[in-house]
Amino acid sequence: MTSVINPPRAGAAFDAFLADLAPASRSQQVWAPSDGPMPALYISHGAPPVFDDALWMNELFTWSQSMPKPTAILIVSAHWEQAPLSLSASAAATPLVYDFGGFAQRYFSMEYRTPDAQSLATRVAAALPASESLHRHANRGLDHGAWVPLKVMYPYADVPVLQLSLPTHAPERLMAIGAALKELRAEGVLVIGSGFMTHGLRFLSRENFDTNTVPTWSEDFDLWAADALSRGDVATLSDFRNLAPGMPYAHPTVEHFTPLFVTLGAAENPEAPVTAAISGFRFGLAKRSFAVA
Repeated sequence: MTSVINPPRAGAAFDAFLADLAPASRSQQVWAPSDGPMPALYISHGAPPVFDDALWMNELFTWSQSMPKPTAILIVSAHWEQAPLSLSASAAATPLVYDFGGFAQRYFSMEYRTPDAQSLATRVAAALPASESLHRHANRGLDHGAWVPLKVMYPYADVPVLQLSLPTHAPERLMAIGAALKELRAEGVLVIGSGFMTHGLRFLSRENFDTNTVPTWSEDFDLWAADALSRGDVATLSDFRNLAPGMPYAHPTVEHFTPLFVTLGAAENPEAPVTAAISGFRFGLAKRSFAVA
């Protein structure tokens, strides 16, 4: 049965993207020290339906093309909650994690065969404070919170990628982890927190999916976050459970919001004003994504 999450030809928009836009990535300038530190990003990552959304892919790819191509990528995804702090496997072409269900079979056979990331693993381990125990997995690959957006942003898998687990939801500790990783940006490493600005999937209706009608709780939370980010108000953002309108509907569980604090922690000034690189809604959920310097 076809639907907005199972279209008549799964990934048709992605095929068009590969033919029309993706080749520009091959000539993208690779980061050099003269470029200054790479930014850190917070991405609303979506799931396989991204590959059926030409607008969203264009937004992600255009954003990636506005920066130098990173020397490596370190990404914290909402879909890997694990303590102690853990790193994914660093070997080249480590198989992906297909941590979703209900989508077309094509998405369970997609690959993202990234290069060896051993040198990045070594740098991450050196950057983290001694108080953070780090476990390095031998076989754990990238989950969809990492490989889905990266497959659009860097479609030829020509950048080493590692995933770092989300060991807590405490904003202060996540910001401290981000601060420890900040030095990697000066080496061309792109640090990414990957979540979704609103993620109340259980509260969505068929209308939200079919027509992208936006629930009040999703719009209210997104506007609140945009305002706090525009003022660099980290204290307000950190108290989102109590202060944000739309809770707990916008985030019945908080793992899609808290990667934002790794991103802010990796900023040169976490309290600098932030503007969105991507905004709007998909299935009624806020796509708000941003970069920090």
